[in-house]
Amino acid sequence: MATLLLALAVGCTGLYAGFMLIFQTGIMPALARLTDPEFVTAMRRINEYVPRPVFLTVFLGVIAFPAAAFFVPQDGRTDTQKWLVLAGLVCAVLNHAVTIGGNIPLNTALAASEKAPAGDPAGDPSVVRSAFEKRWNGFHRVRTALIVLAFGLLTAAAVLPEGA
Repeated sequence: MATLLLALAVGCTGLYAGFMLIFQTGIMPALARLTDPEFVTAMRRINEYVPRPVFLTVFLGVIAFPAAAFFVPQDGRTDTQKWLVLAGLVCAVLNHAVTIGGNIPLNTALAASEKAPAGDPAGDPSVVRSAFEKRWNGFHRVRTALIVLAFGLLTAAAVLPEGA
């Protein structure tokens, strides 16, 4: 059971790390080329569509599977493997802390700016973008690095020979 949980932890974390990397290296650079109104509209639509059931399952699995893999005992797992799983879990938790404390509030503010009355600077796409993009990208770089590190640590734990 613990081996299956570790495999699920690696798989789930790998999917999430891949999503974060693609967003960092492909989607955000492409969005950066848009005009302010295009950028703000595109980010709003992305933020509406990303948090759906499949994404949320992976998002929660990134914490649940490594935690379960750490706490379910397995004969033969070395201390090194246990520490690697724990370190991967800590990185995943920190990733989620950055997401919840940094990116989500910015996404919420971006969505709220859509409801600003006409002529209100709070709804001006250039003002909205300047308050959003640089900060969001900074948080995203941190959470991407954390989840890629979590994936590497969990993968290392999975590939180390047991009892070695």
